Amino acid sequence: MKLLFLIAALVPTIMYTHAQNDRFSSVNIEEVLSNKRLLSAYIKCMLDKGRCTPEGKELKSHISDALQTGCENCTDMQKDGVRKVISHLVKKEKEYWNQLVEKYDSEGIYSEKYENELKSLDR
Repeated sequence: MKLLFLIAALVPTIMYTHAQNDRFSSVNIEEVLSNKRLLSAYIKCMLDKGRCTPEGKELKSHISDALQTGCENCTDMQKDGVRKVISHLVKKEKEYWNQLVEKYDSEGIYSEKYENELKSLDR
C-alpha cells in the first residue's frame, strides 16, 4: 500500500516537473528506471541521503504539490510515465518505495488513492 504511494510520489513529481519546466522534457524515464545507479541517485536525492542534480532539486521541490493534486498539471504522456515509475518501484525496488513512503506519506494520507489506481491498471 505504502509502496504505491512512494511510486506515486516520485513519478508525479517527475512528470509534474516536466510539465512545468522544459529543462526536464529530455529526461528518459525508461533510461532512469533501467539504470540502477541513476535511479539510486534520484531516490537518494529525494530522501535527503545524497547529492541532488539541478533536475533532482527541481523534482524534489514539486513532490508535495504533485501528491496533493494527483499530477493534474501533467500531460497524458507524463501520467503514463508516472504509472511506469510506480509500477517499477513497487515491483522491483520495494526498499526504495518503502523509504519514500515513510518520508513523504508516513500517515498514509495519499497511499490508498494511489494503491487503488495501480490496482485498476493491473486489471
